[in-house]
Amino acid sequence: MTNNRTQIVAQILAALSSAARPSAAAELLAVSKGQTAEAVADLLAEGQRAFGENRVQEAETKFSTLRQNHPDIRLHLIGPLQTNKVKAALDLFDVIETVDRPSLVEALGKECAKRGRQPGLFIQVNTGAEAQKSGVLPADLPSLLAHCAEAGLRISGLMCIPPLEDESCLHFAFLAELAKRHDLGKLSMGMSHDFGMALRYGSTEVRIGTALFGSRGQTQSGDRDAVRL
Repeated sequence: MTNNRTQIVAQILAALSSAARPSAAAELLAVSKGQTAEAVADLLAEGQRAFGENRVQEAETKFSTLRQNHPDIRLHLIGPLQTNKVKAALDLFDVIETVDRPSLVEALGKECAKRGRQPGLFIQVNTGAEAQKSGVLPADLPSLLAHCAEAGLRISGLMCIPPLEDESCLHFAFLAELAKRHDLGKLSMGMSHDFGMALRYGSTEVRIGTALFGSRGQTQSGDRDAVRL
């Protein structure tokens, strides 16, 4: 595990240097969905603090004890969020990356207003217009951003999961252009197989599961399509 993380961090730094970007310009998000608390603890021992989870309940079960010993853990929700899970998600996650529809915006806005605070928020963009995948269609992004503003939500960035059969760079370039157009500074893009390319296109966060933990013989959160439940 140590070698995996050390090598990935080195690759991230090399990609940033090649793109003439500062070494602190992007963060490694360890995608821990489906992994054991022991596997997460191994990465914590190596200094990893940012983790991505796909489901509220799984994250709550896994990190409730881990956070007692490591209160500086930062949890990102990178899977679809149901509106009836908003309160639980806000209790648990520091960043929600999958804002993608008006009903979710309204639920988040109401609950954040009650609490007087909100987590970091990204809008997930369905850059490939895939029917089975969550995310707002690019043409609907301006109206969703306006809806967020009306609901009092501050959106800090965009997230995407490119179609597996496409060249990732096309989607990364597109998402970067959308972020620039709407004055959003953060980009969550790039996974185990294409994070170097994502960093060259301005990603500020790469979501790495398989390359860190090894193949589990099934879909990694953030590494495959996410279907809203």
